[in-house]
Amino acid sequence: MAQSGYFDVRRAGDRWTFVTPLGRRFVNIGIAHAEPTNLQYPHDIGIWRKRYGTRERWIREGVARDLTDWGFTALGATEEYVSGSGLGVSGAAIDIGHSPGWCSADYAVAGLPYCVPLRPLEIEAWNGHPAYRDPTSSAFDEYCAYLARAVCTQHAADPNLIGYFLTDAPCWTGHPTGADFPALQGLDAASRDAALFDLASAYYETVTRHIRRYDPNHLILGDRYGIRAGMPEPVLRAMREHVDVLSVQTFTGADETQLTDVLALLERCHDLTGKPVLIADTGNWCATEMNPQRASDIPDQAARAHHYARTLSALAARVWCLGWNWCGYVENLARGVGVKDPYDEPYRDFVEPVTEFNHRIRTELGHDEPA
Repeated sequence: MAQSGYFDVRRAGDRWTFVTPLGRRFVNIGIAHAEPTNLQYPHDIGIWRKRYGTRERWIREGVARDLTDWGFTALGATEEYVSGSGLGVSGAAIDIGHSPGWCSADYAVAGLPYCVPLRPLEIEAWNGHPAYRDPTSSAFDEYCAYLARAVCTQHAADPNLIGYFLTDAPCWTGHPTGADFPALQGLDAASRDAALFDLASAYYETVTRHIRRYDPNHLILGDRYGIRAGMPEPVLRAMREHVDVLSVQTFTGADETQLTDVLALLERCHDLTGKPVLIADTGNWCATEMNPQRASDIPDQAARAHHYARTLSALAARVWCLGWNWCGYVENLARGVGVKDPYDEPYRDFVEPVTEFNHRIRTELGHDEPA
């Protein structure tokens, strides 16, 4: 294909792939939730001051160097959880959510392909105070216009930008707190599906129209649907007219049936939408010295690495899979999981097998070969 100057997504043979601005295949193997304040707790701020001291040095000599050394190719969403209450353990919503994330200057320092998250609707599964605003309203239209002006103008000319994520883990079918779109309340199932399709269509049309006004060149990666939060069919039918990629978050344990079920679900969603799939956030965890409460059916760091390779091999074998973003970078007191421990040292039993796997899967999938 000809060089486009920006990332694209298309079929190469029977397989979907990202294509770089230089016309080469790109396997998205990313790290999500790289946030400097994870090294600015009382227990590790001394390490921050000694090793880095500035955000720019941390990005260049920490994040970018680590990801390159470990065989990762991209940055996923960079926001981090501020509060860990209920996160991933009870499934409860939390009152305080994400950090602000990175700005365009940060991404320039990293020099890696990246995705920018937006927040058009505050109906995230983790959000303890969701706001179900009307996507058909003039107020929502004005807000999306502002969001595009504020964010997309920063990134529109950057060839390292892959595309824009929309809402994180949206609860389109109602929220754990009981909140919901007023227009859907009291409807029977058929009427609700029809009204949900109309609301979702208005949402995607409005958000993408404003993004493309300020940045017509980059991909729109859609909501980062959470499997537990739900991907209702009316919403998927609405998104396929406006979005380039189906982005999904999934976290499976050691039980093989979990992975089998996820693969079957993603196959159905791909068939319904016709879109390739990016695993926008995935990961696993085990109990650690700082976070013993994060125990799972994965006993230790070596088992985490084995699970990483098994899960992502199965995903990579699907022709619709564009890659994945792994959660997370440095273990902290809120999220409680990382590739590095809370003192900025890699979990070697995890990192070394993962590095070998990343390089091997890149070769197998033709990363950096002509598209």
